[in-house]
Amino acid sequence: MGRVKTRKSIRLLSLIVITGTFIILSSYWRSPVLALPPPEDIPEEILRTKIIIEARSPIDGKFLTAAEYIQLQAQLQEVPPPKLDPKIRDQIFLLRLRKSLLQFFPFLNF
Repeated sequence: MGRVKTRKSIRLLSLIVITGTFIILSSYWRSPVLALPPPEDIPEEILRTKIIIEARSPIDGKFLTAAEYIQLQAQLQEVPPPKLDPKIRDQIFLLRLRKSLLQFFPFLNF
């Protein structure tokens, strides 16, 4: 009697597992493949061989032609960066020094 109950429960459990697996697999049967890129996407091999004729400005992000981009790069290299007032530069140095000291000595409150 006990063997009959265990066999019935094993059959019922296997039927539930098989049915559940079948339902899960059949629900994904017609779903699109998610691992592939969309068809309108250009492959990387083609993009590598494409010659870039436009660029973006590093200043404001506007589109530039290749000649305008080269001119802008030359202008940016010629103009030196603006100088800070020495007092401001000293204050920035002291603030950075204070920040680094507080990381090692958090109990100092200066």
